[in-house]
Amino acid sequence: MKTFPKPLTAQEERQYLKKYQEGDMEAKRILIERNLRLVAHVAKKYQGTEEESDDLISIGTIGLIKAVSTFDSAKNNRLATYAARCIENELLMMFRMRKKTAKEVSLYDPIGTDKEGNEINLFDIIEGENIDIVEEMELQSNVKKLYRLLEETLDEREKKVIQLRYGVCGKEEMTQREIANRLGISRSYVSRIEKNALEKLRQKF
Repeated sequence: MKTFPKPLTAQEERQYLKKYQEGDMEAKRILIERNLRLVAHVAKKYQGTEEESDDLISIGTIGLIKAVSTFDSAKNNRLATYAARCIENELLMMFRMRKKTAKEVSLYDPIGTDKEGNEINLFDIIEGENIDIVEEMELQSNVKKLYRLLEETLDEREKKVIQLRYGVCGKEEMTQREIANRLGISRSYVSRIEKNALEKLRQKF
């Protein structure tokens, strides 16, 4: 288990903040180092997510560094109160970014090729803007083919996961964890089902 330096007293904090504001970078290092326990405390709230504890602390530390760099003692009472908000904001921003990235990666996974040999993916099938009439007809054909393959190629659980994961067939788009909670299975199992289902569709498309 990691151990962190003892937090600064209120008096010590004021002293080091004053030194840092005067340009003492060693004071900044001490302010960051002696508040790492706060990072661990805030990160603990998010344990049990898909992120490793060390990753949470690393991201939280970025928030702490930002807090020390922008703290204004004239507007805030204690650094810890301000830093806790900055640490949490950094973690939440990371979660939002990871969720967005995971969606983009999965949507752009290749699932086959078109008649000209060009690679196509779920984004090509589900989304389609600014296309001409020929492309529109091709898209509609691909959507129909996808829906048919969902029925013919996947078992019920695989079909359910794909429908919920990508919001197709009138289903609401959900994260792997949300699907896991709904189906009563683990997130890692949902991930395996999704991967296997996409591979089946990729082979058939």
